Amino acid sequence: MSSIIYGIQQVGIGVSSLTEAWKWYKEYLGFDIRIFEDSTVAELMLPYTGEQPQHRHAALALNMQGGGGLEIWQYKGRTPLMPKFQLQLGDLGIFAAKIKCPDVKRAYEFFSNKGIPVSPLATSPKGEEHFYIKDPSGNFFEIYQHNFVFKNEKKPVSGIGGVIIGVSDIDAALKVYCDILGYDTIIYDKTGNFDDLSEIPGGNEQFRRMLLTHSEVRSGSFSNFFGQSEIELVQVIGREPNKIFKDRFWGDLGFIHLCFDIKNMNDLEKECVEKGFPFTVNSNVKHNEKGSFDMGEAAGHFSYIEDPDGTLIEFVETHRVPLIKPLGIQLNMDKRDPHKPIPNWITKLLSLKRVKHI
Repeated sequence: MSSIIYGIQQVGIGVSSLTEAWKWYKEYLGFDIRIFEDSTVAELMLPYTGEQPQHRHAALALNMQGGGGLEIWQYKGRTPLMPKFQLQLGDLGIFAAKIKCPDVKRAYEFFSNKGIPVSPLATSPKGEEHFYIKDPSGNFFEIYQHNFVFKNEKKPVSGIGGVIIGVSDIDAALKVYCDILGYDTIIYDKTGNFDDLSEIPGGNEQFRRMLLTHSEVRSGSFSNFFGQSEIELVQVIGREPNKIFKDRFWGDLGFIHLCFDIKNMNDLEKECVEKGFPFTVNSNVKHNEKGSFDMGEAAGHFSYIEDPDGTLIEFVETHRVPLIKPLGIQLNMDKRDPHKPIPNWITKLLSLKRVKHI
């Protein structure tokens, strides 16, 4: 049985205070559904945490309008580091998360009225209006048009719909983003200077930009909720890009990984090895008796690969998802048809996990 990618589950973001960061993401981006919250030691990420286990506090939050979530991640035993240089577009790694939005003009007014730093409305090479906002820690989010809404809660924006990733060689990067992750459709591939990037740090440089999406409609699991996604690869021309996490740990400040919800991890591992991108971390080395790695209220199997520039891609095969904790009601994903989406009415039960106060 071959592996299945259900969609972008989440983007990880390292913060200095999980509580304060989550309050902001809840108020302004609508991430108010707590899937799990866990305070343990990250024992398996040693290649990226100085070869030492690190205590951390993490939470996975969703926006019920659909899309991927945010894994908000805070070190507990050390002070997370900022980059030693001003990040610029084209630097190697995840520069921005893309936020789905049913009405870009309405969202622009919302953020402007709230005093959130916003770039001017501009037209992307796709021909649609978009803009960027910046959170209190200086992380960028692109607000882009995406009409599908899973559950209309009248929020100005929905969940994660992709990322903008700096790469040193777009053609080399496609070996991961196209050949492994399935982003096989090029929406645009343009080189030059771009007016819609002028307000972004480093945005006045010359770039090659390639926007990718997947031709195959994702099916199974929570695919109806995650929905269609896109990845923009950005290659700066005329300067040597910095590596965003140079001399820092995974979990330090900024976007730390892009995570996909998948099925059949062992088959995926074989595929990644065959294509030259072996797992660098695999939770399979520390299973419990049921074959799952405990993630607080949830459980599953996770692994990581690196793209050619070292950007971390996470895969999670979910085994258990809690729905109504007081009643002990949970989804056992192993017993479900992997190609059959979870009924929308069941997914909407995640609304019961809404948090009012953080």
